[in-house]
Parts: sequence; C-alpha cells; structure tokens
Amino acid sequence: MKFIFQNYNFDSEIGRAAFNYRFENGQDFTETIDFRIPDVKNYDEKVLARVLQLAFVLIGVSYWKTFGGSEVKLPFALDTMQASFFNATYQEGMGQYAFENNLTRDDLAHFVATADDNRAAMKYDGAGILALQSGGKDSLLVASLLKRQNATFTPFFVANSDHHPAVLDELGELVIAKRHIDREKLQQALDNGAKNGHIPVTYITESLALIQAILLNKKRILVSIGHEGVEPHTYVGDLAINHQWSKTWEAEQLFSRYVHDYVSPDIEIGSPIREYSELKIAELFANYAWAEFGHKFSSCNIENYRQNTDNSILKWCGNCPKCANAYLIFAPFVEPVELKNLFDGQDLLIEESLHDSFKGLLGVDDVMKPFECVGEVDELRAAYQMTEQKGGYGKLPFDVPQSNFDYNQTYEHNDILAVTKHE
Repeated sequence: MKFIFQNYNFDSEIGRAAFNYRFENGQDFTETIDFRIPDVKNYDEKVLARVLQLAFVLIGVSYWKTFGGSEVKLPFALDTMQASFFNATYQEGMGQYAFENNLTRDDLAHFVATADDNRAAMKYDGAGILALQSGGKDSLLVASLLKRQNATFTPFFVANSDHHPAVLDELGELVIAKRHIDREKLQQALDNGAKNGHIPVTYITESLALIQAILLNKKRILVSIGHEGVEPHTYVGDLAINHQWSKTWEAEQLFSRYVHDYVSPDIEIGSPIREYSELKIAELFANYAWAEFGHKFSSCNIENYRQNTDNSILKWCGNCPKCANAYLIFAPFVEPVELKNLFDGQDLLIEESLHDSFKGLLGVDDVMKPFECVGEVDELRAAYQMTEQKGGYGKLPFDVPQSNFDYNQTYEHNDILAVTKHE
C-alpha cells in the first residue's frame, strides 16, 4: 500500500504550518504546528520554503509507520543525495520499529531519485543562536555553559500539549512551537490494525527548530546530544537496531550536510557537547548546572515526556530504565543523600524492581539493553565501578564486569558549534 505525501502549506499570518498525508486505501492524516512569528515579518521566505519541504518529509514518518510499506509518493522529485538521506531516515531511523514489528529493511520506505541534482543552497543573512531545550540534563547543561560565557541565545521548546517544563522559563524568553499531532486519525488507524513504534523524533524536532530559527532570523541551531546512540541493541540483516539513530554523530552529519547543500551553507545545526560521553556530561552537569537545576530537571520519559502529559513540574518515576541510567551516571559525581532525594530518598541500586533494568544497562546475564537513550554498556560499568569506589550507595546483587572505559575521552564533533567550552 503506497504512502502519499500530499501537500503542505504555511500561513504566515498566524505562523501555522500544515502537512497532509494519506495512504492509497484512503486513510489520511493532517498535522499542524504553530510557530512564533515576529511582530515585524522580515524572514527569508525562500529559505523557509526549503526547510518546510524538509520538515514535510520528516514529519511524514509519524504517519507512514501506521501501515508502512516500501512505496512512497512525493509531489516533487528527489535527487540521489536527497533520496539517500530520506532512506536513511526511514530505514536506519526506524530500526527499533522494524525489530518490534518483525520487519526487514525491504519492508521499510524506499525513496527513489528521479532528478539529476537539486542542490541550490542559498545565501542566508540571519544571526544569533536558537538552543533546543527539553528539561533534561543535556540541554540545561548547554544553557548553563552558554550563560557562563555570556552568550545570548533564544531557548526553544517543541510542545505537544498546553504544558511545558516550568524550569525552561528561567532561561530567558522561551519560544515554543506546538505540534498538533493527528491523534484522532492515528487512533482510527490503530483500530484498523495499524502498527506502532519508535520514530527518529530528533530529526523532526530539528526540522521544526530550523523553521523557527528562520522565522526569527537565527542562523545557529544548537541541539544538546553527547556521544550516544551508536551502540546497536541487535541487528536484523544489515539493519542496525538503534533506539534513537537520529541522535548519533552519523545522523548529525547527514542532517547538517542536507541543510548545507539544500537550504543554506550559512545555517549551522548540531550539538556543542557531541564530543563528550554521557558520563562526562553528567560530571559537567554536576559541576556547572546541578546547583541551579539539580532538583528541577528530569530524564524520565514515563513521568514527563509522553504525549499530552502535564510536564510543568518535571518528576522521576524511579522505576524505569531511564531513571536507572541517570542514577548510574550521576552517582559518581553527586553526594548520595543529594541524589537519593530525587527519588524520594530511595537508593535505586537496591530496588529489586530495577535489577533487570540494571542488568540490561550493564550487559549482565544476556539481558537486552533497554530501548531508551542511555549510556553504552562499558561506560555504565565504569560508572558503577566509580560509584563503588566513592561509597555511600548500595551494591547490586550480581557481579558487574570490570571496565577500562575512559570517560574523559573525546569523540568526533563539529568544532564550529563548540561555543560552550567549560573552564
């Protein structure tokens, strides 16, 4: 069954973008997003048009996944590089979806090039920083480091409800784009036997940040992602199964290259903390952001980041792999009483309900690593070793293999974006 990318439009009077999709069987979807528009509209409409087209294809994955299929139809032609980029998004980016729905690469979307060369990037005269925020440790660390350097930036949040983390209001004038996901039609699809699964949401969020940046004449878009997502959970044929491929360095490079070649080489997008391990980021957060945000942030998806959740005050459930991961990486750097206070005074290492989560995180007893944005197995083993040496925490009731992981090592990254160097 063919998935059809119908059309999209942007209402400049109210700042609303609308994206329309359907399957050949008649199931249709419409998603709208409301953006902040300036009082004086002087943004580059031609550059905006390029980014709207990019967002149109990326957002489509939310609806294609319902019935899937390899055939897709676009209202415009793609060249070879564009087809390769969208194939990576809908294949590598949908690895977990494929695994959980017993699919192979052949079952996923395949975009075909029908144009010779669409590259015609334009000059762009914007200036300033738009910094994506979530309320998690990474983005709040970047905001803290930007403030330490007296760098001016606009905090930006993508909402899917009427709520947003109140902590973000402390960063300055928060700009919000609100996604109106077509939940009614998605539920209809599910009632008719549709599939469900994880999508490369980071790519969607970055495309919305690009739109907002252009509307505000910004030229540097900062996401906050460390060295993560590169360790596959397993493979299906040649398809690596990652929870969040779109957070990887490979994905950042592909996205940045697409923007450079098909939008404008004057726009920069990427992560200024890409060079750091998750464990190093936890140490930096403990040193530079904990005093201000230690009791206001959260990485727990269950309590805060599900659709339509009231996430005004961020919380921890204390009973999921994300909470277990956060506990492991912060324990070496935060005093035990302080860290336990985030979880109602509980030491998560001795919580029996979390033992299987810790086994998955630490690669013990062949328990699969959880499908979450978490640290690498060897890195988390090192975190546990450091926690044991620090003292003040309980011990897991199973042996954890030793690790020689160097959490201070640095990884490939974009130097141009390194505006948040710590002292």
